[in-house]
Amino acid sequence: MVETHSKILFRFHSAILDEEVVETMWSEIIDFEKGIFKLDNIPFYGPLIATEDIFYAKYDENEEAIIYKETISISGNSIIQVVILKDNYDKEIIREKLKVMNCRSEGFNEKYFVVEIKKEVDYAVIKHFLNEYSELEVLDFAEPCLSKKHSDDLLK
Repeated sequence: MVETHSKILFRFHSAILDEEVVETMWSEIIDFEKGIFKLDNIPFYGPLIATEDIFYAKYDENEEAIIYKETISISGNSIIQVVILKDNYDKEIIREKLKVMNCRSEGFNEKYFVVEIKKEVDYAVIKHFLNEYSELEVLDFAEPCLSKKHSDDLLK
């Protein structure tokens, strides 16, 4: 069986945790010999990389793993981090509403999840939705990896 994916180790400083973080994410193998991969995971704490971005990674003897080195091509997708502030609030309510708006998400725990916003989705609609819940103090969110296309959506 031919391997189509590989786990890649990402090491970076997390602004949320204010510390050095290691995150392992599945990536599609584009050219294993050249170290070219396409991210297939939504980063939880993430460096400035989004799903479907193409990047270079190299095997590191000390880490005994393939390590992310640099992004080669940006997909135009964005990653948003969401924290539920309200006690006993079911985050799945928000995740389901985002899913209806064509945004996939991954839950980390009861209060934290990350959202993938595909390039073709109008981010102004998503941001308006998140801002409504933020004003109600249900959640707060961060935009650690906002694509140029999605930044431009906000200027329309």
